[in-house]
Amino acid sequence: MADRPPIRPQGALARLRRSIEGLGPYQSLALLLVSISLGEPPKVIAVVFAGDGHWITGTVMIIAAYAASLLVGERLFKMVKPKLLTLPWFARIWVWFVAIRRKAGEPFRRS
Repeated sequence: MADRPPIRPQGALARLRRSIEGLGPYQSLALLLVSISLGEPPKVIAVVFAGDGHWITGTVMIIAAYAASLLVGERLFKMVKPKLLTLPWFARIWVWFVAIRRKAGEPFRRS
């Protein structure tokens, strides 16, 4: 058995990133939807824990679930956004969303 070089976490993450960036637009959309849908059940479970009287556990679980969901979802969206914008319907929705977001933030910007 030949000696293999140790697996480096940075190398594995770089390979994962390259494989995600190599997906097509609909594959990227499916990956994003799956990751978002996997982040929802822990939030429901946290509410169940809180409802059973385990307030601290439920609170910690829901905070952790939201943090993980936001971190993973945001990083993944940044990776697949260029592919998603090649879909005409997604690009139209994105332009509309950005315009609404910009308008909603205008009162809070300094001149």
